[in-house]
Amino acid sequence: MRRLLTVGLAPCGLFVTCVWGLVRAGSFTGPSDWRRVLPVTAGGLTATVLALIACAALLALLLQPFQVRAVRVLEGYWDRWPATAGLAGVLIEVQRRRWEALRERAEGAARDEAARRVRAAAGRRLGAHPAADVLLPTSLGNALRAGELSAGERYGLSTLASRPRIYMQVSNRMVDALRSTRDALDAAVNLCWSFLAVAVMSGVALYDEEDRWWLCGGSVLLAVVAYRGAVVAAQAYAGLMHVVYDLHRFELLEALHHPLPADQESEQEIFAEISASSHVAV
Repeated sequence: MRRLLTVGLAPCGLFVTCVWGLVRAGSFTGPSDWRRVLPVTAGGLTATVLALIACAALLALLLQPFQVRAVRVLEGYWDRWPATAGLAGVLIEVQRRRWEALRERAEGAARDEAARRVRAAAGRRLGAHPAADVLLPTSLGNALRAGELSAGERYGLSTLASRPRIYMQVSNRMVDALRSTRDALDAAVNLCWSFLAVAVMSGVALYDEEDRWWLCGGSVLLAVVAYRGAVVAAQAYAGLMHVVYDLHRFELLEALHHPLPADQESEQEIFAEISASSHVAV
């Protein structure tokens, strides 16, 4: 129920309510009259609220199958579209320069306490990024890729191939933590898209009302805030994926009827074999 409200209904309700307000104010056909937005009777207000909830719920149901795609677009998987492939290359170069700057700061000399704090902060931020050769165009994409390419790889497991299997072995508390963090990520992504959609609709409706353009700017600003929230949630989710492999990788071995490794070398060999067979199965 919480996921339904936060991930689906709230973002869609925001968009539906804003469009309804613009339509009621007559913004698409002339100067806006905001006095016409709210119904004058209690019955009319109740009917309006119920209609908005119904429309938001229907829109949420229609968009739910595209949730993964909504996240992946903001991650920066744009190579399949010629119009955005070039932009992806430019933004990847920007991300690479930021990565290089972080690395230089993290490896710089620490002459005093302030410099040590700066170095430590840069090291933490660098750890939340993947390697330079696999960077994506956006901060969200890099935050998720950092977990996808390192959580299991530290032990010889392919994270992407083994994640569905190891997820079945995690504790109930870990499942709750993963779901909560993923819900926060998806909710922030959907809010970002909703605010962007509101900005576009406001721009179309209020293009001839310069004193109302702040509504468009405010929507874009809120979309940026929601996107930053998605990045923070993605970093937390990637951190939890590391914990999953730290705590439950041997339970995966038991579930697959493999013997427990005697040392780190044999652990790497067993997990590499499991990853190879998982890729074949996929």
